[in-house]
Amino acid sequence: MLEVSEVGNKISKADYKKAVPDLRVGLINAQYDLRHADFPVIIWIAGDDRIAANQMVNRLNEWVDTRFVETRVFADPTQEEMERPQLWRLWRSLPAKGRSAIFAGGLMRAASMLAAGEIDEPDFSHWLNHISSMQEMLVADGALVLKFFLHTPAGKQRKKLQRAEKDPESGWFIDQRDWAALDELDPVLPIAERILRETSGPGAPWTIVESTDDRYRDLTVARTILAALTARLEQKPTTGPSLASSVFGDVETQATVLSRVDLDQSLDKQTYRQLLAKEQAKLYKLSLEARRRGVSTVLAFEGWDAGGKGGVIRRVTGALEAGDYRVIPVAAPTEEENKYHYLWRFWRMLPAAGRVTIFDRTWYGRVLVERIEGFAQPAEWQRAYDEINDFEAQLVERGYYVAKFWLHISQEEQLARFQAREQTPYKQHKITEEDYRNREKWDEYVSAVDQMILRTTSNRAQWHVIPANDKKFARIQVLKTVNKGLKRALREA
Repeated sequence: MLEVSEVGNKISKADYKKAVPDLRVGLINAQYDLRHADFPVIIWIAGDDRIAANQMVNRLNEWVDTRFVETRVFADPTQEEMERPQLWRLWRSLPAKGRSAIFAGGLMRAASMLAAGEIDEPDFSHWLNHISSMQEMLVADGALVLKFFLHTPAGKQRKKLQRAEKDPESGWFIDQRDWAALDELDPVLPIAERILRETSGPGAPWTIVESTDDRYRDLTVARTILAALTARLEQKPTTGPSLASSVFGDVETQATVLSRVDLDQSLDKQTYRQLLAKEQAKLYKLSLEARRRGVSTVLAFEGWDAGGKGGVIRRVTGALEAGDYRVIPVAAPTEEENKYHYLWRFWRMLPAAGRVTIFDRTWYGRVLVERIEGFAQPAEWQRAYDEINDFEAQLVERGYYVAKFWLHISQEEQLARFQAREQTPYKQHKITEEDYRNREKWDEYVSAVDQMILRTTSNRAQWHVIPANDKKFARIQVLKTVNKGLKRALREA
């Protein structure tokens, strides 16, 4: 794959000087037009020639307005990054709509790690799959993704390094890392080619650029970026194909997951108090062990309005050290959050090693309220099932304990709770006209919840449907479930 690019492309100094002024004007104008566009631009610079990649990144920053582009070099992960899933740092670095980002590095480092045995084949394959999935998500969401692999034959790299070291004016940037990378190139290049093949997908292919001649490299990359950006600014992205809604479970009289739930289960007050003390004590001890061993926890709560999520969450946090957890109340996305892929805000909130993050409402809004209220197009919420499964798989692979809860109540119980809130001064803020309006779409939500649970349940990221007509019973069931799951996660860590 890489050898076929070694054809000897060159650009003369005169042609280079002639082309650069108009090219720079074009890039700047496109950048300014991008500010008003509804998509971000991601430019990934990688390659087997570290010096060429550094020079290319510097050249792009020289030719564009750096106020509207961010550059992120993916070197060895920091301690903070190592405590999260591998793609955490990629998600955190994404540009907002109307802006661009240059990503540099990462690819050859991953290839070197596999060649050196620092990671095994299953982990490497998972990483490739998640990279491909992330690209698909971003492209489907409208991002313009441009990826360049800069290739210089090893022999020519060696000659360039030797010449540079002899030049006192330009050899200062050469160090042992360049020679070390060159020495290990033979076993690494086949793995790099595999990465290129397996992470080239529709809308995000790799462009291999022959980089022996610096001028040819600079013009080729910059022209490709300008052409792609100009073309994209002239058209609107498609949202992709969508399926008939009947595929997603709106068949009349169809039995659902929720229809099997026994809502009559309850606990008397004395039994509840005994079990609450017992289960909270267990959770406290398990959480300390999880903190010590670096096992992170993500708890996701969904359910009907007035289903009792807040009360359940308070019983969970009541068993945790104050500094060990964070509760994230999820509302409609902010103006800033709407400039990113919908999963971006949740990636940013993942807990560090040994800590707990509790989401009160979650990323499942995409396939619930956004689906039913029309905030997401059919193609968007339909592909969200796979996107969410990939997101949660990365948490599990990193060693997180992940549990998801749907708190289920009857329509009658919900109405009674609404009315009770209206009569309680300190709870009146919880009830709105929208809560009553949502009751009219109860059957639509039942169908959506059914498909959500069926399509996003896995062995290590299970949905737990909790009967919640009796609040005491629901709180104990959640605590028991968390204790059982966290105990298993610690055993397998």
